[in-house]
Amino acid sequence: MSFLAIDIGNTRLKWALYASPQPGAATLAHGAVFLENIEQLAEGDWKGLPVPHSVLGCNVAGDAVRRRVEEQLELWDITPRWVVSSAAAGGVTNGYDHPARLGTDRFVAHIGARWHVLQRGVERACLVVMVGTAVTVDAIDAAGHFLGGLILPGHGIMLRALEGGTAGLRVPTGEVREFPTNTSDALTSGGNYAITGAIERMHRHLTQRAGHEPLTLMTGGAGWKVSPALDAVAHELIEPLLFDGLLALQSHRLAL
Repeated sequence: MSFLAIDIGNTRLKWALYASPQPGAATLAHGAVFLENIEQLAEGDWKGLPVPHSVLGCNVAGDAVRRRVEEQLELWDITPRWVVSSAAAGGVTNGYDHPARLGTDRFVAHIGARWHVLQRGVERACLVVMVGTAVTVDAIDAAGHFLGGLILPGHGIMLRALEGGTAGLRVPTGEVREFPTNTSDALTSGGNYAITGAIERMHRHLTQRAGHEPLTLMTGGAGWKVSPALDAVAHELIEPLLFDGLLALQSHRLAL
């Protein structure tokens, strides 16, 4: 019962084909394309794949992009299901004021993080960090309740905002330094420290709330940029966290 998981973000579509719809299942194939290249999937990356038995996707890019993906899935004559944020699913209770308005990527990441917590055998609070076009830092308590979280701009948005609002500021990407001495390093370090500072603040809040140090999990296409600078908080970089959430959701659905 192979399973195709799809994650449509603001910039790229990522996908993975698994041997079965269960967390920890073997990965048969995986890939990523920029949204402008979605129309190449059926004749490109997906053409030689075995027909999946089921498809579950997470989409934050809007209905028009979703329809473009569904057209590519006609290759297999299969109808996908798409995650809709709800009050509770996959062991997570959604504490958003309006649960349906929580981004589905965040909701699915929470479910994946909860699965990782339970795999460790001891229920504990968890901080879920997603670093992409935007950055989210979300707190989940030891019982699986989403308490709330932060949204802030990612590196690219920060740099474009500075370029747009500062005359003559057009510089290449620099390095993260403790004491930057050029504009490139100052911009890169400033963006990185803004993000890590938000993570450290939320980590402190959740530690105080939970009474113990939370498990901190990071994911997202730009997670590798932030992870080395987050030396004040023990954390794990888990690239397929959203896919873990999609697998957990599909497995839970089949078990009902």
